[in-house]
Amino acid sequence: MQTRLHFTASKRPEAQLALAELSRIYGQTEVDEADIIVALGGDGAMLDALRARFRDHKPVYGMHRGTVGFLMNEYDAQDLPARIDKAERATLIPLRMTATDVDGETHVRLAINEVSLLRQTAQSARLTISVDGRERLPELACDGVLVATPAGSTAYNLSVQGPILPIGAKLLALTPISPFRPRRWRGALLRHDAEVLIEVQAPNRRPVSAAADNQEVRNVARVEVQADPRHQLTLLFDPGHALDERILREQFAV
Repeated sequence: MQTRLHFTASKRPEAQLALAELSRIYGQTEVDEADIIVALGGDGAMLDALRARFRDHKPVYGMHRGTVGFLMNEYDAQDLPARIDKAERATLIPLRMTATDVDGETHVRLAINEVSLLRQTAQSARLTISVDGRERLPELACDGVLVATPAGSTAYNLSVQGPILPIGAKLLALTPISPFRPRRWRGALLRHDAEVLIEVQAPNRRPVSAAADNQEVRNVARVEVQADPRHQLTLLFDPGHALDERILREQFAV
């Protein structure tokens, strides 16, 4: 039985051209009837395609037709079903962010890469961090803080000097963003099932936003973060180019 493919693409011209070419060669199956979702573009297109899979959990195979393509395979229009049949699988478990704003309203979002908190004004954020119900850091003065998954550890987390986590590691990275006090705190590695609570001190005077990937909530008072295995996702990679291999190569990049 032939693998039924649904193609989705970013708005970039090269991604749209690839969408037209692949749809012509292989046809375009309606998303509800497809076996595999093929995402065309950069990592942003991949994240959009993955977020749409929280409902149906269909595997996603990406091809690079954008800018950053860490999560993507090389683009080649030939023998695509055969490539997909040979692809290696990587399982991602997203984070669930439960953010309560200063008005008491609760906002629940899912993040594939990271949950981040950032100051909204020139004043530094002052945060209290608890893990599994125990206060670990009474006050962190900083620009912000983030909790990253292994898949997200090479994204924003790496840019703020956070650790790279192997894709199979049952860990989360808790990483400060421009910490002022305590100056020497560089973050922590947490169990994958840890429950993280970040409380904002004086949230009306020192406003802070929270984001699950690019889904932002403004003026938060407290944010709870934990893994949500009910919404696990599947990525497909060409043999020899799987996500764990890419993460390993990233650690030796100079």
